Amino acid sequence: MASLRVLAIDPGSVVIGAAVIDFERGKARCLHLQSIQLRREKSFPARLGAVFEAVTALIEQFEPQEFAIEQVFMYRSPESSLKLGQARGVAIAAAVVRGLPVYEYMPAEVKQAVVGTGRADKVQVQHMVKHLLALRESPSADGADAAAVALCHCYRRTALDGAAIGVGESVSSETVRLLAQSRYRRRSR
Repeated sequence: MASLRVLAIDPGSVVIGAAVIDFERGKARCLHLQSIQLRREKSFPARLGAVFEAVTALIEQFEPQEFAIEQVFMYRSPESSLKLGQARGVAIAAAVVRGLPVYEYMPAEVKQAVVGTGRADKVQVQHMVKHLLALRESPSADGADAAAVALCHCYRRTALDGAAIGVGESVSSETVRLLAQSRYRRRSR
């Protein structure tokens, strides 16, 4: 696989994690990693606007080739799940508007790819992200989660690099998503 630049988002309605990773020949390099606080926006619709603006700004600044995001899982509170889903949808919309292919990964799938177990906690994810990206300091939890999504995507793309539908045709984003999900489902049984 040639060099790949991925923007990944760990969605949230109060804080979102964002990471931009360059991946080439099995090595990842972190270009950007942050937690974006949305608390200063008083209303929920204003926070959604801030998510759209933040993702759009990152796309314009770093010009990623692909966009990866964590899929929604159900919280104990239906209201929290709905808000998370809306924030996630806004982030995806920002990527789609800019013409980026979107890849989605389940939280356990991301943890499996980065830590080696789908039941890893946030501290383990932070530690592995710090190690895999050779960061000087431990990243914030949200930033680490976004970086883990980016790394998961890069690892999946590398694993499928040899797969092709035909000569000169690359694997579609839907094929990557379905293969990654089926691999996760087999391991979680």
